[in-house]
Amino acid sequence: MTVIIKLIMESFRFAWNALKMNVFRTMLSLLGVTVGIFAIIGVFTIVDSLERSIEESLSFLGSGVIYVNKWPFTQDANGEYNWWDFWKRPNPSYNEYKFLSKNLKSKSAIAIYARDGRSVMKYKSNSYNEGNLVGGSYTYKDIFNVPVEHGRYFTENESDMGYNVAVIGANIAKALFPNEGSLGKEIKIKGQKYFIIGVMEKEGESFMGTPSNDDNCIVPYASFRKIYSTGTGRWNEKSSSIGIKGNSDDVGLIQMEYELKGLLRSRRGLRPKDADNFALNRPEAIMKIIGSVFDVIGIAGWIIGGFSILVGGFGIANIMFVSVRERTNIIGIQKSLGAKNYFVLFQFLFESVFLSFLGGGIGLFLVFLLSLISLGSLELVLTLRNVALGVGVSVTIGMIAGIVPAAMAARMDPVEAIRA
Repeated sequence: MTVIIKLIMESFRFAWNALKMNVFRTMLSLLGVTVGIFAIIGVFTIVDSLERSIEESLSFLGSGVIYVNKWPFTQDANGEYNWWDFWKRPNPSYNEYKFLSKNLKSKSAIAIYARDGRSVMKYKSNSYNEGNLVGGSYTYKDIFNVPVEHGRYFTENESDMGYNVAVIGANIAKALFPNEGSLGKEIKIKGQKYFIIGVMEKEGESFMGTPSNDDNCIVPYASFRKIYSTGTGRWNEKSSSIGIKGNSDDVGLIQMEYELKGLLRSRRGLRPKDADNFALNRPEAIMKIIGSVFDVIGIAGWIIGGFSILVGGFGIANIMFVSVRERTNIIGIQKSLGAKNYFVLFQFLFESVFLSFLGGGIGLFLVFLLSLISLGSLELVLTLRNVALGVGVSVTIGMIAGIVPAAMAARMDPVEAIRA
């Protein structure tokens, strides 16, 4: 162990002396590795941050949930979106929700809901025009996150009876009640009076501007239907959706999807050869499409950074060939005093890895500085995984660039080397 430590320290000393004696030459050679690591890790950092921000923006869809909708979220396997066929489909209905609640076994929660965007909400002389009126069953809270900060969520009885009670978001509370509390007050929506029983925690703006609880006003589904029609006809004002959360032991929700499809086809009287007239949507489908786009961006980052790293690798190899040439006499003296071939090999290989690691470290530092730049709702984070990737690539390039010069030095004849 002592010999190995001495070997590492000796190799580090040689590498540091070579760096100090030829600082400008070394820096120019390391520039390729620095730019390459910066390009690759910078792209991966941006991609990871974008992907994380988009996932957070889509968190309002829930996780481990299948939605019964009239319209599919994405195109079919052939890349087509037959909107005319989808338009003729019936909307999910309240009776279907009750049917699935009773008969669907492989579920942990089920809810029906509908929404109206940009609803006007009024209190005295104050009004809020950017609110989303959401009508949900009592179990809406089991599918979606409803973090009530003040007050409470409506009860099952209030939901079934269609009481005009509401849980409002932070932005609505601030706009309508800037100088007083909102609990116990009545607001007007489409001529209907709603009694405020709860206020949700503030979530803040999402990266993609997707709906958040800050602008939501959640009311019982039966109360929502006093304002809007939500039946199964094609010309209804608002389309309902049914959200079903699966059990934790149902990996991929495969069992629930099969059971759900069979029940819906039976309920709607579809024959075996008839196509489905409903869509079973998953939030993961959207993320899969987004992920494929980011994969392409990641490949582009590897290509762009790869050329720079290739140039940097040749630069480090050039330094090592020159270093072997300059220290030929020293190599001969070392071997004549009993230095083994592996000692000389490791000495130059360590120097090459150290130089490459130094260039990669500078590149990672530049990415870290990039992550400190404020980009609004997009937060750049240099993860440990990307740091490890940058270090790994740097070390690998150093080993590849230095192996040939190190092998040349290790194979030198001591007499010939001393004469040189």
